[in-house]
Amino acid sequence: MGGPGRAAATLVGVAAVAASCAHYQPAPLPTVPRPDPSAATVAQAALQIDRAGLTPLSIDLSQPLTPDQLAVIAVIANPDLRSERARLGVAEAQVFAAGLLPDPQFSLNLDRPASLQLVTAVAAGLGMDVSSFATRPLQQRAARAVREQVRLDLAWQEWQVAGQARLLAARERGLERVYRLTLGASLAAADTLVRTLRAVGRGDLSAGDLEARRISAADLSDRARVAERELQTARLDLRAVLGLSPGAEIAVADPPPSLRAPPDSVKLIELAYTGRLDLAALRAGYESQDAQLRLALLQQYPRLNLSLNAARDTGAVSTTGIAVAFDLPLWNRNRGAIAIQDATREQLRTEYEVRLFATRATITALSAAYDIGVRQQDELATQIAQLRGTVAAFERASARGDIAPVTAEAARQALTDRDIALAALSQTLAEQYVALELASGALIGDSQ
Repeated sequence: MGGPGRAAATLVGVAAVAASCAHYQPAPLPTVPRPDPSAATVAQAALQIDRAGLTPLSIDLSQPLTPDQLAVIAVIANPDLRSERARLGVAEAQVFAAGLLPDPQFSLNLDRPASLQLVTAVAAGLGMDVSSFATRPLQQRAARAVREQVRLDLAWQEWQVAGQARLLAARERGLERVYRLTLGASLAAADTLVRTLRAVGRGDLSAGDLEARRISAADLSDRARVAERELQTARLDLRAVLGLSPGAEIAVADPPPSLRAPPDSVKLIELAYTGRLDLAALRAGYESQDAQLRLALLQQYPRLNLSLNAARDTGAVSTTGIAVAFDLPLWNRNRGAIAIQDATREQLRTEYEVRLFATRATITALSAAYDIGVRQQDELATQIAQLRGTVAAFERASARGDIAPVTAEAARQALTDRDIALAALSQTLAEQYVALELASGALIGDSQ
């Protein structure tokens, strides 16, 4: 019974090893994009969100959405973020792999002698790469740093996507106002042109008046078409960032008023240096590379392989022993890998310095542009207030016949142009404000 018992035990051991092995599972590629998430799915995820710069919110897709609500939806449903989250799974697997020890190596040799007076020689060995115990902590440190870098990169991407949703929401609302003003001016110019054509036909106005109004109507019509195209582009861009189909019906609420003057650029730069997630991700990447350099330095020393051996020769003499194998660091000494890892660490250090420089330059430029925009907005608002009184006076004078109607219409057109310019400037300021938040890595209102 000993022979069948040993065979059964062997089969059980082989079956246990096979059962513990990973198995292939097919994962076919999709043929069409994912459908839009349901309103219930978005609402539930929005109440559970826990991301930098975002707080759980109640979202009803049938109501106008605030910039903060749009930012939450973007982080939930943006397709690019789904792929970034898949990278985090890869980094987790790398941490798991770095913590595994190498499997021992087993060898077995059988030598059958030609002479019948001799027995079959048997030799068996069980060995392991002992040097892996020394390199394992550094491999784990490097893998954990990579995981932290991927996590921070994902958080930075989420911050960028959330900010892009806020920016596009401000752009859409601003372009809607510009389009309404431009369309209204275009319709008014078209109506004026029709009345002018009738007046010219009656002989009340000259051909010169007709040509001037024809040019004005054509110009405003072109501007209205451009504003409509820009508005449509902004709407499609917003839905793409939100991870929704182009035809998804959503309404954007008016954004809350931004600060008239953000913190000075020096404070924003200091905030960015300490709080920007992409800089933290680069620091984690540098930490991983530093561990890789230390690992390469450690691997310049001999790698030790230890094995236990048992043998029986053809004369039936049994022996046991131990074997040690290691590299002789005469020529290679892992100098190539050390040079590569050292150069890579220096490259990452330089990239970090460049990112710091770019951060400072971006915040300084955006802050200066925002300050100029605020000043220009005040000047334009003052001009519009003064021009409204002038236009009202010209229209009364034109109604009395004191001045030509074309003079009043020119003044009214100048007022419309400034209203459109003010709406466009307000839109630009709203976008620049969000861009400042994106560049500083935090909501400016929270940093006051």
